[in-house]
Amino acid sequence: MTERTKFKIEIEEGNGLWHDVRGSDGSLLIFDDEATARAKLMELYPVLVQMERYGDGKRTRVLRILVDEDDWPQRKAGA
Repeated sequence: MTERTKFKIEIEEGNGLWHDVRGSDGSLLIFDDEATARAKLMELYPVLVQMERYGDGKRTRVLRILVDEDDWPQRKAGA
């Protein structure tokens, strides 16, 4: 993985929709490595993470944020 690879965490609210986990200031929680993201997920949602280990289904996940290397399509300034 590249140095620019970032990770985020999401939770499923029980209705089938996944939501980004945000900090107290409302900003998206972004991590530099997967281990840190998983540790924060365990800290914030320990019950959900533990329930997954005992077959309750997937309710949390860590996602790799893809890097847009070519910035396609090119955007016009001010658009």
